[in-house]
Amino acid sequence: MGKTADAIAEGVSIASAAARLALRNRILVDTIAKDEPFDVAGFGPYAREILISLADEQEQAAELARRQRKKAWGKFSDPDGTHDYRDRDTRNLRKRHRQYVGVAKELRRMAEDPHVVRTIVEQARDAAWGDVEANLQRRLTVEGMRPDLDPDYERMRAARMQSIRLVDLPRLSAHRRRATNPDVGDAES
Repeated sequence: MGKTADAIAEGVSIASAAARLALRNRILVDTIAKDEPFDVAGFGPYAREILISLADEQEQAAELARRQRKKAWGKFSDPDGTHDYRDRDTRNLRKRHRQYVGVAKELRRMAEDPHVVRTIVEQARDAAWGDVEANLQRRLTVEGMRPDLDPDYERMRAARMQSIRLVDLPRLSAHRRRATNPDVGDAES
C-alpha cells in the first residue's frame, strides 16, 4: 500500500468511527428516550444516510483542495497565513484532493453494501449497550455501596446525615401527611 492508500484507509477508519458514534447516539435516543424497540433493519437507512453525508463532506473537501491548488499555482511570494498556499504547495494539495476523493468513494461503496451497513449498526448497538451498562454499573456501585467497601464512608457520614435531616425526613413527613389526609396535599399546592 502506498501513502495515498494508507491516508484513504485512515480517513475511512475515522469516518466509520464518526458514523458509529452518530448512530450510537441515535440508537440511545430512539430506544431509551422514545421507548422504541431496537431493530437492526430499522437503523440501516440512517446508517446509509450518515455514510453518504460523510462522503459528501469529503467531496466538498476535495473540491476545496482543488480550488486552493488552482489558486496557488504560479504564486511564488511568501504566504500571508496558514491557508495562503503557494506554488510549492500544489503537489500536497493534489495529494489531499486524491485522498478526499478516495475516502468519499469508499464511503459511498460502504453505504451501498448491506453487510457493511449491518455491521456498522451492530457495532453502534454494542457501543450504545456499553454506555447503558456502564451507567447501570455506576448507579449500582453508588446505590449498593456498603460501609465496609466505601473508603470515604466515615468522612462523608456527616454530609449524609445532614441530607437525611434536611431533605429526606421533611419529604417523608410531607408524604405521610398527604397519605393520611388527602385534603392537606391540595391545600399546600
